[in-house]
Amino acid sequence: MSGRTSHNAWLAGGLATALLLLWFVTTGDTASGARLRSDPEALRLLRGAEGAARDTSYEGVQYITSWSRSGMSTTSLVNVAHVPGQGTRMRVQSTTAEQGGQMFEADDPQQAQGGLTGYTSKMLDLLARNYAVVQAGEGQVCGRPTTIIEARRADGTAAGRFHIDRATGLMLRRELLDQQGRAVNLTFFTEMRPSVPKTMFVAASTPQTIEAPWTHQLVGADLGALRYRGWPVASALPGHLSLYDARQHDTGGPVVHLSYSDGLSVVSVFVQRGVLDPSSVQHWHKTTRGGRTVYLRDTVQQRAVWASRGYVYTIVADAPPPVVDQAVAALPHGDTGFWGRIGRGLDRLTSWANPFD
Repeated sequence: MSGRTSHNAWLAGGLATALLLLWFVTTGDTASGARLRSDPEALRLLRGAEGAARDTSYEGVQYITSWSRSGMSTTSLVNVAHVPGQGTRMRVQSTTAEQGGQMFEADDPQQAQGGLTGYTSKMLDLLARNYAVVQAGEGQVCGRPTTIIEARRADGTAAGRFHIDRATGLMLRRELLDQQGRAVNLTFFTEMRPSVPKTMFVAASTPQTIEAPWTHQLVGADLGALRYRGWPVASALPGHLSLYDARQHDTGGPVVHLSYSDGLSVVSVFVQRGVLDPSSVQHWHKTTRGGRTVYLRDTVQQRAVWASRGYVYTIVADAPPPVVDQAVAALPHGDTGFWGRIGRGLDRLTSWANPFD
């Protein structure tokens, strides 16, 4: 009897010790999370940068560079002029010959290349969900005083850094950082000046226009219907990348544009039915990912193309190369056989949940 009592007491003591250890661990995590909680003022400044980019007339020069898997960098210089209500005009001068001297026009500053247009509400929600957003002192970009904001990982290291112009509220500099603190994507103004609103002149040579064909926004029921018909529409990708926007373009056959983000990195996945034309990727780098053929191209945005199960996938990403590699690996490659078909069936059954949650 005493042996049983002793045994029960030991079990109770062991359980109490385990619960105490669990309490220390969980309260330690909670305290750590509290220390990394976002600063409302930092979030407000990032939110305001979007409005400033939309409502402020400005002209300037943006410098955009990214580093590839090999450590090589690709750089573009972009002359930018923005007039509220009229759009953004950009002339791109790049280290890549095919981009040099091209002019683009966009109706929406969110379409502008460069990543300095601030955060929409959805993007800001993702940023605050995955990182602690805090103020990190003062700085200067192109001679203009700035407030520095950092997005920090759970271990306290900076994953992103932003400079907000203290006079206009515009974002003047944006950095994506790897785990070692090295910049993998960098965008900033080398020149920026607010301007008096005026009608944009028409260039002597007709500029290439960035149209907005993705006006057909897809909601939960639309995505569920696509999944049911076999379209590969994932609600999330590795690295806390959530589907936050989905659109469809039907000219020349339906193309689905799926936008994923963790609040810092943005991965756009374009899916369309068909087969890959080898001539369209003849200058791309052919490589293997998980035993599958993928074509890669390092520009100021990471790009990847491949074909699988009657669909062609194109990734265009403003993200570090490892993030792109994880996204590529998570998307379909070839036939996965019986269990793959079962998985696709289960995915369709669960497709009616909120895809943007």
